[in-house]
Amino acid sequence: MDWLRSTTTSAAGPTLLAWQQQSHTRLGRWRFMRAWRRRVPYVGLLEPELIELRASLCRVAMPLRHTPAIGGLCELAAGMVTEVTIPPAMQWSARGMAIEYLRPAQSDVRAIARLDKSEWTEAERVGVPVSVIDAADTEVARAVVTMAVSVVKR
Repeated sequence: MDWLRSTTTSAAGPTLLAWQQQSHTRLGRWRFMRAWRRRVPYVGLLEPELIELRASLCRVAMPLRHTPAIGGLCELAAGMVTEVTIPPAMQWSARGMAIEYLRPAQSDVRAIARLDKSEWTEAERVGVPVSVIDAADTEVARAVVTMAVSVVKR
């Protein structure tokens, strides 16, 4: 690996900075999610609540309306964690998802996505694991969302 060209995630990008500035109040969290809904329209259908967002981790909750919405929640969590983990000079797009429904959810659900990668050198595909749990902390689904990460062309 050419360490001179590698990029780390030490600098927070605009999305993470916006979350850090707005997450301290309910109105700020609502504004942040409203802006995200403009970028990803299906988010509004999920009625998500962002709980925690930082490099390598995203926790997001939603009321359980129907089981297929769990897939959308997984994609949302994976997209958000990818957005705040990759360097600002890179971009991402979801390319696919493998999901396993383990048991019926009995309550509202939370998705936890982790992206434990700190060096980004070139375009690549990355699998982002997501676990979905209900109010009893029972895992009801798990997914791996494939993200295509590339350098922004300017």
